[in-house]
Amino acid sequence: MRIPAHSVCTAIRDDIVAGVHERGSRLTEEVLARRYGVSRVPVREALRTLEAEGFVVTRRHAGACVAEPTEQEAADLLEMRLLLEPLGAARAAQRRTEAHLKVLRGLVRLGQERARRGTSEDLRSLGGWFHETLAQAAGSHALTAALTQLRHKIAWMYAIEASPHPEETWAEHGAIVDAVARGDGERARAVTALHTERATPAHRLRLTSGGPRAERVRNSQHAVNTPSLRY
Repeated sequence: MRIPAHSVCTAIRDDIVAGVHERGSRLTEEVLARRYGVSRVPVREALRTLEAEGFVVTRRHAGACVAEPTEQEAADLLEMRLLLEPLGAARAAQRRTEAHLKVLRGLVRLGQERARRGTSEDLRSLGGWFHETLAQAAGSHALTAALTQLRHKIAWMYAIEASPHPEETWAEHGAIVDAVARGDGERARAVTALHTERATPAHRLRLTSGGPRAERVRNSQHAVNTPSLRY
């Protein structure tokens, strides 16, 4: 069975973000095909996609390599997030479906419950699902794709500290959903802008791609045909 190129792309991107493939390191088709258990064709397609996204660069005499973003490029991502997240919420207020609202409300209930109990281990994942669903609710493929890329790149370039007040974070999520449910685009934009601005100081630039986090995952094998992958 041919593994879709987008699944291979997701696997390579996830490993770049996790530090398995270090910044500046070479990405050869043969080695990647062997690592992910696929042929070289989907690897080649995946590398083209990742180059378009900014995770990979092609260098003369070296071929495909993991990109090495500058501090300014990293700072630009946070500024872009401050602009695009509120826009996505405003669009979601106009275009969301009942299915989107059901998922968003469920995530808020779960997040608030776990924040109150102090069980914060998976709050970051819940927050990621919340913002991913909110982006999908915007009803714009281009905007959703841009927000998804931003989240991937920010996770790659920054270590994000856990909120010291998760109850407040999830109360803000709840306020966003309330505005989206009412179809109030301006309110959704305003509360999302405030939420995004408050979250920005928790981002700490990763100065190197190594360190304990990378060491924990460096030798893991990432099978591309597992249910854990999301694109």
